[in-house]
Amino acid sequence: MDRKIISVINQKGGVGKTTTVINLAAGLSMKGKKILVIDLDPQGNATTGLGLSNMTSSDLTIYNVLNGNKKISEVIQSTSFENLHLITSNVDLSGLEVETAGDSRRAFKLKDELTAILNDSRPLYDYIIIDCPPSLSLLTIMALVASHALVVPLQTEFFALEGLTQLMKTIERIKSNLNTTLEIRGILLTMYDKRNKLSNEVESEARNYFKNKVYNTVVPRNVRLSEAPSHGVPVLIYDKVCPGSKAYFSFTEEFLNQDKPVESAA
Repeated sequence: MDRKIISVINQKGGVGKTTTVINLAAGLSMKGKKILVIDLDPQGNATTGLGLSNMTSSDLTIYNVLNGNKKISEVIQSTSFENLHLITSNVDLSGLEVETAGDSRRAFKLKDELTAILNDSRPLYDYIIIDCPPSLSLLTIMALVASHALVVPLQTEFFALEGLTQLMKTIERIKSNLNTTLEIRGILLTMYDKRNKLSNEVESEARNYFKNKVYNTVVPRNVRLSEAPSHGVPVLIYDKVCPGSKAYFSFTEEFLNQDKPVESAA
């Protein structure tokens, strides 16, 4: 089953979503996988975090694909990392909802464009990873319609699980109406502080409720994780041995293992 298009999603901001996109993409590309990152957040943080500009001068952005001016193949850009390509975003994207108000098929626009890439005779990418905006807006719906599976970063803090129930309702609605095969690939606990009782409580609550959907890896609070984006590189390259990097290397392994064929019992 094709599970190539993965959205990293949580309607709350500041949960480590973009950090997860950048470092999962970097980790997979270091393993020789060919990766396309689509920055679907008007803030453009995945764009700058991978070393490209999110200034508004360029027309090679996802906005120009979604408004019908460009084909997706025309806006893919190289990064300075091997095997890792990027479709950039900028603040123009925030106007899309109003501009496409009259288009009844607008929720399918991203899916239609990505289908063209996936149907190419030679597969260009092993994974396409979408960084969603921190809201349940049209852009997020486009991503949910286009995706095969979702990774949900969950900050281990108070109210984290309340926010998740809202997201689950949205996912169920999309599943029943627009994308029946959508599934949650996994939930990644982020900003974990092992000295903090609350972090431990949220972890055990999440594992009790979502069982094996929660990745074993937990991403700690780590100053290097927050420094790396300002240098335009993933933390895996900025500081390979810090706790944040170790966590994302481990998460990359777990992510890849999900796609290994299950060995049949002899």
